[in-house]
Amino acid sequence: MRIPSSEIIESLRKKYPVGARVELVQMDDVQAPPIGTKGTVKGVDDIGSIMVKWDNGCGLHVVYGEDICRRVDND
Repeated sequence: MRIPSSEIIESLRKKYPVGARVELVQMDDVQAPPIGTKGTVKGVDDIGSIMVKWDNGCGLHVVYGEDICRRVDND
């Protein structure tokens, strides 16, 4: 895993602020929530993972450079 620069971390924190709503697009993990699952951002950690409280109760993070989510604030 490649650790992103501090500039990338800050841009992720601006794009995905606490409370933003996201939808899962891709996650390569056997315990991943189903694609399309929505959740609320709890923060972005120091290695760029987006910490999400998924609506189905899952707590897996969206890993920078591996997984994909998108903002869906207008739900």
